[in-house]
Amino acid sequence: MSKYALITGGTKGIGYSVAKCLGKMGYDLLLTYGTDTITAQKTCAELRHECKVDVTALQADSSDKKAIDIIFHHITSRDIKLDVIVFNAGLTCRDNFEEMKYEDWERVFFANVHYPTFLLQRLIGNINNGGSILFTGSLMGILPHAMSLSYGVTKAAIHALVKNLVKFMAPYQIRVNAVAPGFVNTEWQKNKPAEIRKNIENKIALGRFCDPDELAGVYKLLVENSYINGEIIIADGGYSYK
Repeated sequence: MSKYALITGGTKGIGYSVAKCLGKMGYDLLLTYGTDTITAQKTCAELRHECKVDVTALQADSSDKKAIDIIFHHITSRDIKLDVIVFNAGLTCRDNFEEMKYEDWERVFFANVHYPTFLLQRLIGNINNGGSILFTGSLMGILPHAMSLSYGVTKAAIHALVKNLVKFMAPYQIRVNAVAPGFVNTEWQKNKPAEIRKNIENKIALGRFCDPDELAGVYKLLVENSYINGEIIIADGGYSYK
């Protein structure tokens, strides 16, 4: 019987690397995305070829409440039983505090906190006993985030959500954990000016950004180890060591 993983925001960035890792472990994949259909289709083709598993991309924008129904109906109508869910999709808002709008604050909170919480609520009956729930947290949920107040606060909320969900998932024999990445070499980070990247690298003990495939290995650990539960695993290369 095949294993099945749902990864929100799974067609690029960290989500793509996690999808590739789980695909190589033999998981069939359901990957959600927001608007970039061309990238989603390309990702599916690449993963099918490389991992030899079934891969489906489903358009479901994490900032839209309707996305919860879209994913729920896709899974229940096909009687899919999930073994792994990775809540990876997220948003940020980098407006100055003085200029921040309530609507933008609310939108980030919905995408990063409310959306995964209520999607999990809807899907609980379609997760196998012994399943693994993973969240993408952030180092910025632990250290102050100077660029986005809403992002830092919502990621801190995700870390608290993981700790609290453990008790609610225990009757279902489902584990809940999170990965809190530091600076990962995704396209978003690659496009930063060289001077800013260098300043960040100078604060990291390893002197470099994390490779997305390295980070995916942390998610793999949390899927495979059946005793790790309620943990926030920080993967920052030794950030702010000096």
